[in-house]
Amino acid sequence: MSATAAQVQESSQFPHVHNILISQAEPAQRAQYDELEQKFGVRINFVPFVTLEGLTEKEYRKNRVYPNDYTAIVFTSRHAIDHFFRLCGEMRIKMSDDTKYFCATEAIANYLQKYINFRKRKVFNGTRSVTELRSYVLKNKEEKFYLPCSDQGNPEVSRFFADLNVPLQEAVMYRNVNNDLSNLAEVKFDIIAFFTALEIKSIFEQFPNFKQEDRRICVFGTAALKAVAEQGMTVNIQAGTPEAPSIAVALENYLRKSNSQ
Repeated sequence: MSATAAQVQESSQFPHVHNILISQAEPAQRAQYDELEQKFGVRINFVPFVTLEGLTEKEYRKNRVYPNDYTAIVFTSRHAIDHFFRLCGEMRIKMSDDTKYFCATEAIANYLQKYINFRKRKVFNGTRSVTELRSYVLKNKEEKFYLPCSDQGNPEVSRFFADLNVPLQEAVMYRNVNNDLSNLAEVKFDIIAFFTALEIKSIFEQFPNFKQEDRRICVFGTAALKAVAEQGMTVNIQAGTPEAPSIAVALENYLRKSNSQ
């Protein structure tokens, strides 16, 4: 194959990218994205497709499930921590100093310091998931475990505890709400990047006739990958892998092929 023919084939596989839509709020630190814009001549827009809305104290009390009745709290996100302590404050609940905390990652565990003093608490954390804490959960299986979560629940963590035969109480403390995406109806993007399955659900709920056409779809993780496939779309760029641990890295890997001269 001649060099010219190879270049044409490469161009057809990786069409030039002009603009990218990322389905989350603009990050406070966006240096990686700024570099992509400058290096590859693309424009990156951030539009959050979904927002989190906390339950009110009145809404939560209807569950008749109270945090201080439990001795071990499982946190999978910073949102869960914020809404847990917000509701505890509104209900005037003070957690015991003996409460144990099981966190999905070190970053989430460190975020706990916003609300508790580590020197007085027992905190365990995984690298990427609560499911890495199997030995610690089994050593503490007599504790009463409580999982603050969204209205979508957390099937992975619930299955993990069920497999260990350790009771776990899910407690819905916040809900996912679609943001209004009507302003995007007439806007064309070459790449749309999704972080969660809920963002994909949001776009189809607001645009039932949405078609992928020549758009390239970028996803982070297996849940978003599955949601895209269920909608009959094709994933062109995948993040959350060893080769592309983040959306920014995945986009850069693609843009090197589509936009490099």
